[in-house]
Amino acid sequence: MTELDSPTAAATASDISTRKNDPREVFGWMMYDWANSAFYTTVVGALYGPYLTRLAQVAVGSENGTVLNIGSLYAISAKSYFPLCVSLAVMLQIVLLPILGAIADYSHLKKRLMAAFCYTGAAATCLMFFVTGERYLLGGLLFIVAIICFNAAIVFYNSYLPQITTEDQRDKVSSRGFALGYLGGGVLLALNLALINFAEPLFGFSTATAVRLSLLSAGVWWGAFALFAFARLRSHNAARPLPPGQTFLTIGFSELGRTFRELRRLRHTRRYLIAYLFYVDGVQTVISMASVFLAQELFISRGLPESQSFLIGIFLLVQFMAIFGALLFERVAAFVGTKQAIMSSLIIWAGIVIYAYGFLQTTTQAWVMAGLIAIVLGGSQALSRSLYSKMIPAGREASFFGLYEISERASWMGTLLFAVVVNATNSYRQAILFLISFFVIGLAILLFTDTEQAIRDAGNARPKEVEQA
Repeated sequence: MTELDSPTAAATASDISTRKNDPREVFGWMMYDWANSAFYTTVVGALYGPYLTRLAQVAVGSENGTVLNIGSLYAISAKSYFPLCVSLAVMLQIVLLPILGAIADYSHLKKRLMAAFCYTGAAATCLMFFVTGERYLLGGLLFIVAIICFNAAIVFYNSYLPQITTEDQRDKVSSRGFALGYLGGGVLLALNLALINFAEPLFGFSTATAVRLSLLSAGVWWGAFALFAFARLRSHNAARPLPPGQTFLTIGFSELGRTFRELRRLRHTRRYLIAYLFYVDGVQTVISMASVFLAQELFISRGLPESQSFLIGIFLLVQFMAIFGALLFERVAAFVGTKQAIMSSLIIWAGIVIYAYGFLQTTTQAWVMAGLIAIVLGGSQALSRSLYSKMIPAGREASFFGLYEISERASWMGTLLFAVVVNATNSYRQAILFLISFFVIGLAILLFTDTEQAIRDAGNARPKEVEQA
């Protein structure tokens, strides 16, 4: 009889399963995805990029005029302004998020910190309603604050996953959390689409005002529904006691160094994280730049007024189809393995980039491309999160997810490259083509990553072992 098959081990596994897989807390955790996805879908994905870009273009009086001079070295153009705001926000998070994760592991403040960043981000989103006229610089600042807070809250949110579920349940819970998020974001996006389409004939105000009201609604939705999540999530005790002579601030910096040193030991986890850094950068850049790309390539560059209803409709399709994509890839992972399912999605992502560069000419083709994106979006994100949660040491969840979150929801290499190429070539198509390198590099590194060994090196049980126990 093996140790895993012994009655004591089976009883322990049953104990852990009962303690961790609490349906009430798991559902509360998934409800936060429902709450915060409204911000990412309505603000980051569909509306704010085109709105802020167009606001800057009108303010400076040309399609690609200068909005800000950084000394005599670099002039920021209207087209590159929004991508640079995204990149700046993520660069600031590179230091902040891992430190926050370390603090969470040594304190019982995880839930409170998550709530603090959640409501600061929601407030900044609501204030976007007042970004009009020549306030595009204020608009960029509010966006940076909102997305930093969004991702900071996600560090604590993701670190809950290994604390509330056993290894054999994580693919399912992670995938269903993403599915619920796509549904919540899609519902609000549908309401905003109706508001923008019928703003003038029914309510008597402009499309621009409807867009601003939609931004306001995303902040309100985020904050309101988050209350349901915080009511069900428990305040877990600190994973480890605070060492003598250390404060939460100093332990954050020292723990960041320790996390990097431990990654040197966990070589397969490190390799996976590097692969993820590349391919998720490609995914997030495609998502965050898609609305700007479609607006400029299909409308503005052809002398046509951009269609807000078309842009929101595209993202609405992605939101609802991504629900089925997330659930589909959960099944694919159960059949072929989580790593193989992720690799399959990356091949499809590379094909999408080629299609956008060489073939996309009409709105009909844009709908086809959106459908392909929807199928792979949820699967690649949800499975990546659940696989990573199995490859990190117990008690270090927030610290390791702080590193993970640097690239989980906000890309920086991709958006920076996108902005530089657009600035240099005045072409969004050239910029989108460069993104294929992120998928190819990520796929190549993942191919040579032994994820099973990574799970064992972290001291965790494989999902099949837990299920058998």
